[in-house]
Amino acid sequence: MTVGEADGGAVGRVPRHVACVMDGNGRWAARRSLPRTSGHRAAETTVIDVIEAARTAGVTWLSLYAFSTENWRRPGAEVDFLMRLVRRVVRKHAPLLHARGIRCRFLGVADPRIPPALAQDFADLMTLTERNRGMTLTVAFDHGGRSDIVAAARSLIRSGVPAEAVDERCFAAHLPFPDTPDVDLVIRTSGEQRISNFMLWQVAYAEWMFPPVLWPDFRAPHFLECLHTYQQRDRRFGGVPPIVDGERPA
Repeated sequence: MTVGEADGGAVGRVPRHVACVMDGNGRWAARRSLPRTSGHRAAETTVIDVIEAARTAGVTWLSLYAFSTENWRRPGAEVDFLMRLVRRVVRKHAPLLHARGIRCRFLGVADPRIPPALAQDFADLMTLTERNRGMTLTVAFDHGGRSDIVAAARSLIRSGVPAEAVDERCFAAHLPFPDTPDVDLVIRTSGEQRISNFMLWQVAYAEWMFPPVLWPDFRAPHFLECLHTYQQRDRRFGGVPPIVDGERPA
């Protein structure tokens, strides 16, 4: 099913920027009496499926929350596995992402505990795809929304910007990748309903959806269903709908 088919083909507005909190890998594995690492490994298929679904649907910015600043608290063996897995996935799929015209970015990647080889793979993929003009894929890795805001504040201070000159636009210009548009839709799988320190500035007016499907089971039809639900929502940004035929706004 493509976006718009469910309502007879009347295609509505496709969200410009969709962000996914990829939640549920551990529970997926636990339900199958498998180690947590099996859930992370199974998530690879979902990542590629969602990237393809987003690109085909016309989403121009896709952000995936892969590893948070808080995830360093996990057992060392699991963190080490994730570092190896992410490196394998990046190297394996780099040619496909480039061929699809996808520009790749990595948000975060500041902690010295990140293996140098992985950090280099991130840098190489960004360089390889930087001229692509298709969808922009941002992978949030070693990311924390609060850290980004603190970093922007420090940048403003270092730049000597007078306090009176600081407004939202000025502040946003000092965030990492300041050309990133605000997020329109956040999808958090597994049914959990938390922000988890994800792109706090950019999700201020996002629509949120919490499908109960665990991330390794999430597929293109689930993603398209979320897009369709988004199309039915009335985004007012604090305003009210216009009065029609003398009716009072809801």
